Amino acid sequence: MTQTLVLYDILSNLPGNNWSPNPAKPRLVLNYKGLPFVTVWVEYADISTAMRAIGAKPNKRSDGTDVYTVPVLSDPNTGALISDSLEIASYLEKTYPEKAIFPNNSESLIREFDSAHFRFIVPGVKPIFTRSTEIMSPASAKFFIRVRSIDMPLPWDATHGEDWAPLEKGYNTAYEWYQKTDGKWFMGDTFSYADIIVASCLLWYKRVLKEDEWVRISSWNGGKWAQLLADVEKECELA
Repeated sequence: MTQTLVLYDILSNLPGNNWSPNPAKPRLVLNYKGLPFVTVWVEYADISTAMRAIGAKPNKRSDGTDVYTVPVLSDPNTGALISDSLEIASYLEKTYPEKAIFPNNSESLIREFDSAHFRFIVPGVKPIFTRSTEIMSPASAKFFIRVRSIDMPLPWDATHGEDWAPLEKGYNTAYEWYQKTDGKWFMGDTFSYADIIVASCLLWYKRVLKEDEWVRISSWNGGKWAQLLADVEKECELA
């Protein structure tokens, strides 16, 4: 019998806590594969301290310095402690292969997709960052702004309509990718981790944005993104 895995995720003041897109990815994978897990919630401002304390490996910033992040997954069945959502997904696929998330040897393809998806999201996240600070404790919001503004210079503002144009442009690109497969999922009729990547960001928006802002995103590309999020949540049996 599989022992309960532990997922480290970021605390918020939202019902149910979860909001951050990167921890959402392993959460969806764990649900999809039917693996038992519990969540340890960490204040954003305390991530470095908490992850050092459990012996997690840091990731590297673009300048080569260490940065501690979540998600981190602890697996008592193997003793593994894995950082980074993509590496967690890869580990879970190799260790628990039932219900594949990299079907048909697609891991290298989906790794490329992950990078491409990140590139089109980044130019449009300022409004999302603004809203994210509103669902954290004051200390975590202050820390989030300090850390994130290194790569995404202030000011961030969610009030001006033109601020949403870069994000919409990115999703127009993603829509073209999905159209090429002529199916429900990125790989046509086959569900994969690529769909989890997309859905995790959509879940972030839905959780932190004002209702009218989420309605705006939901209207793009004929309602494709609200539908995809709903489809992934159903596939992963996310309540």
